[in-house]
Amino acid sequence: MDQIKIGKFIAERRKAVNLTQLQLAEKLGITDKAVSKWERGIAMPDSSIMLTLCEILQITVNELLSGEKCEVNDKEKNQSLLIKMTVEMENAKKQIWICMRIILIVSMIALFVGTFLCVFFIPEGLWQILAIVGIIIVFLIPCFYSLKLEISIGTYKCKNCGHEIVPTYTQAFFSMHVGTTRYFKCPQCGKRTWCKKVLK
Repeated sequence: MDQIKIGKFIAERRKAVNLTQLQLAEKLGITDKAVSKWERGIAMPDSSIMLTLCEILQITVNELLSGEKCEVNDKEKNQSLLIKMTVEMENAKKQIWICMRIILIVSMIALFVGTFLCVFFIPEGLWQILAIVGIIIVFLIPCFYSLKLEISIGTYKCKNCGHEIVPTYTQAFFSMHVGTTRYFKCPQCGKRTWCKKVLK
């Protein structure tokens, strides 16, 4: 699938039905940032909202995944393409999730080992402090990248209303969290709550 082509097609159809990115996002219960990512070819619509998106844009799933209007509406082809894409997306999400966990685990081990070596093998003083600060900075860089991976897959589910939230990097960065459960204000119900990460 050509994500760039699909993104341009989404933008074209959105404009054809006279909707802004924000209006389309509100209809789908997501942020306009997510719509922007689709249209730039950075991400694909989640399978859970794909049918609704197609209804709004007045296209078929086949046309969405092809990135162009089709003459024949082949329902079986639509279904097979949707199933294929869903499987591809779920596999990609799992791979990203595994990579994110590995990055965090390796970073934590490196932090503890590096700090231990600094404390016991570098004499007290300026060099020891600089080494510890350097290790902490090196530890934080993969953490920022890991957060980017975390918000790029799946959504966060509101505990109150069940609405699925797609936050921006800034919203996720400044939110309190326990693991991958984050404290967000839900755009649907307006309440702040702990939102659990969901991949599907």
